[in-house]
Amino acid sequence: MQKRSELTRQALVRAATELIANGRLADAGLVNICRIAGVSRGALYHHFSSTAELVAEVYAQAHARTAALAEDSFEGSAAGAPARFSAALGAAMGEDRLVRAGMRLSAEGSEEPPWLRDELLDRVHAKVVEGARDGGASGTRGSSDARPENLADLAVVVTAGLESLGYTDVRWWDPRTARRIWAMVLPLFEERAGAEATGTAEVDTPASARTIRADGTGGADGAGSTDGTGGAGSAGQD
Repeated sequence: MQKRSELTRQALVRAATELIANGRLADAGLVNICRIAGVSRGALYHHFSSTAELVAEVYAQAHARTAALAEDSFEGSAAGAPARFSAALGAAMGEDRLVRAGMRLSAEGSEEPPWLRDELLDRVHAKVVEGARDGGASGTRGSSDARPENLADLAVVVTAGLESLGYTDVRWWDPRTARRIWAMVLPLFEERAGAEATGTAEVDTPASARTIRADGTGGADGAGSTDGTGGAGSAGQD
């Protein structure tokens, strides 16, 4: 009897998951859930006090699954952890309806933020910072010179972007896409970080700021001259 009760409960969770993952939360109403689960309304209310509580259970199970996914992704070297997580999340979004349904739900079983998505991205940000501080983001000079928060921000931007784009084109959830994106952006990030650390990075500065000398007068192009005239290249020069 207990086994049958648990099977009914899981059938309700699967039904709500399917409706949300393939549509939206509004589709997961009492009638639709019971129809797909093949149970009566009474059976639903035997296990859950409301459809909101049922949806909260969808969130809870998705939360546990994505937490495990994050932990697995950050088990290995810190160098590849952000790319591993982006790829793993993309695969889960494409193949796992529970993860797809839960990502835009709150713990209360509503569409009001914070969503599971927000919590997951916060977790990833913290994980990247922790990993970078413990051992560096990779064995290269550039990444070790980068501030951990910068790499964490990059991880959030790439992961969130791929997750969002996948709703309109599932190819963005393909793990190969995440790996390809990371293969392009991470070397650029490391190169920039290394340049900043050695003071060789080019920083865009307004021309007027570049030509002001210590005494307040203009530089070679005459900009900022204190007497209001141009320098050597002034149009008013004879």
